[in-house]
Amino acid sequence: MYDTELKDEFAAMGLPPFRAAQVYSWLHKGVVSFDEMTNISKELRQKLMENYYISSAAIEKKLISDYDGTRKYLFSFNDGETVESVLMKYHHGISSCISTQAGCKMGCTFCATGQGGFNRNLTPSEMLSQLQAEERDSGERISNIVLMGMGEPLDNYDNVVRFLKLVSSDKGMNIGMRHISLSTCGIVPRIYELAELRLQLTLSVSLHAPNDEIRSRTMPINRRYGIDELLKACRYYIDKTNRRISFEYAMIDGVNDSPAHAAELARRLHGMLCHVNLIPVNSVKGTSYRKSKKERMRDFISVLEKARINATVRRTLGSDINASCGQLRRGAKDGQRREEE
Repeated sequence: MYDTELKDEFAAMGLPPFRAAQVYSWLHKGVVSFDEMTNISKELRQKLMENYYISSAAIEKKLISDYDGTRKYLFSFNDGETVESVLMKYHHGISSCISTQAGCKMGCTFCATGQGGFNRNLTPSEMLSQLQAEERDSGERISNIVLMGMGEPLDNYDNVVRFLKLVSSDKGMNIGMRHISLSTCGIVPRIYELAELRLQLTLSVSLHAPNDEIRSRTMPINRRYGIDELLKACRYYIDKTNRRISFEYAMIDGVNDSPAHAAELARRLHGMLCHVNLIPVNSVKGTSYRKSKKERMRDFISVLEKARINATVRRTLGSDINASCGQLRRGAKDGQRREEE
C-alpha cells in the first residue's frame, strides 16, 4: 500500500487516493521537480509546488576512482547542508554507503566525520534522495545499502526506521532488508528496540577494541555503554532476529592490533553468531593513527580463526579518492572558511 501519510495529506486537500498513489510513485522514481510528474494536471502540480517541496540531493562534488570505479559524492540539500555518500561496485552488485546525519555527535577519535561536529539529523526523504541521485548519475541500479556514512543511524532512530520501511517497500525502490546493513557505534537501548522490529537487516557494530580501556579512549560512547553491556544487547539481537552480527574493527597500529588483543576479543565473542570485519584505519588529519601492517592483520586473523571466529579484512575501494566518509565534506568546509577569511 502506498504511503498512508501522503494519502491523508491529499485527502485533506480534497483529492482522491489515486492521486496520492501517483505522486508516491513519482517520488520513488527520484523526480526532483513536480513538473516531471507528467500524468498529473498542471493545476495540481502548481498547487503542490506552492505548498510542498521535493527533497533532493544535489551533487556538489564527485570523485571517481581510477582503480575500481568507486564514486564518492558530496551532496547538498535544500537548506545548503552537505553530506557524503559512496557508490561501490562488487561482484554481487552495486552498493551504496549513505549518510544518516549531517555530522556526528559520537566523537570517535579515528573518524573524520566526528571531528566536524554535529549539525542535524537527515529526514527519510534525504536518505532516499542520496540513492536516487546516485542512480541518476551513474545509470546503475543499486542493489545493496549500507548505513555507514556520516552520522550514527541509531541516534536518528525514528527517521532511519521510516527510511528502511520506505526503501524496502514494493511501491518504492524495493530493496530487501537482507540487502541492507546498519552500522552503529553501540547505542544499547536502540539495539534492543531494533531487535524487536525483526527487520532482518544486517547489524554492524563498530567495536574497534577488545576492552573498555581502549574503547573508551577511542570511542566516547563506551563510557556510557561498556563492552559487556553492548555485547549483551548484541546477543539479544541475534536471539530475536537469528541474524549474524558483523563486528567492525579498525586496525590501528600499536593501539588495538596485537595477538593479545585478538585473543581478548576472541574470548569476548566466544559462542556468538558473528563475523569480524577488520578495517585498516584511514589516515585522518589531526590524528597520529596509522593502519596496522599486513603481517599484524594476518596474525590477528589467525588468532581469531583458531578460536573459530570468522574474520576477514575489508576490501579497500576508492583508495585514490579517500572514499571513507567525512573527509570530502571537511575539505569543502575548510575551503569555504578560507574563502570567507
